[in-house]
Amino acid sequence: MSSVDSNQPLMSHLIELRTRLLRAISAVMVVFLCLIYFSGHIYEFVSAPLIDRLPEGATMIATDVASPFFTPLKLTLITSVFVAVPFILYQVWAFVAPGLYKHEKRLVMPLLFSSSLLFYCGVAFAYFVVFPLVFGFFTAISLGGVEFATDISSYLDFVLALFLAFGIAFEVPVAIILLCWTGATDVQTLKAKRPFVVVAAFVIGMMLTPPDIISQTLLAVPMLLLFEVGLFFARFYTRKDEDEEQAE
Repeated sequence: MSSVDSNQPLMSHLIELRTRLLRAISAVMVVFLCLIYFSGHIYEFVSAPLIDRLPEGATMIATDVASPFFTPLKLTLITSVFVAVPFILYQVWAFVAPGLYKHEKRLVMPLLFSSSLLFYCGVAFAYFVVFPLVFGFFTAISLGGVEFATDISSYLDFVLALFLAFGIAFEVPVAIILLCWTGATDVQTLKAKRPFVVVAAFVIGMMLTPPDIISQTLLAVPMLLLFEVGLFFARFYTRKDEDEEQAE
């Protein structure tokens, strides 16, 4: 076989990868263009958990001249990525699907759907449960004589970090299923390591959240519950041996 022929599969894969990337980027841009008109309302919605708990007379501020313009746009772009996540994951699925066995295809599609759903659940949990408690705690302990005024850009960075932390943390069941299915570990081994998992959950909560015990605990506890959910469903996903894979 000539070197030209051997390079054809690689080139076709690279072209397919470029096509999938362009489709994913196009989807994000389409969503962004649809949402850009509402960028101010989106920021108001995201900032509501803090604004509702600010002391009387306190407001959010902008320390940079361009912040009132660029901060909502930044949030809208990131929101567009969040909204387009199912389509982006579908492009990933379409790219890798031709190289998978039948039973692998039956596993990957539900995992892509569940990972999207769990990520959105993590973001919603952060917004509706964590934010009210965290911001209520922070505003309640403000120092006397110190005016509480949060910069809109700093606030956005803070909430995006929490959104990402909780979104990733809620992917624990998917990670456990994949580890068990690939043979990297098994359910019984993970059950035996529960004490280490508890410690690891609180350490991860400490690293991924702001330095307060409330948000750390609110991240660690759901991770532990989702760990148990992952153990339950991992029992139904076992790695097939080579003979079964070749037969399919």
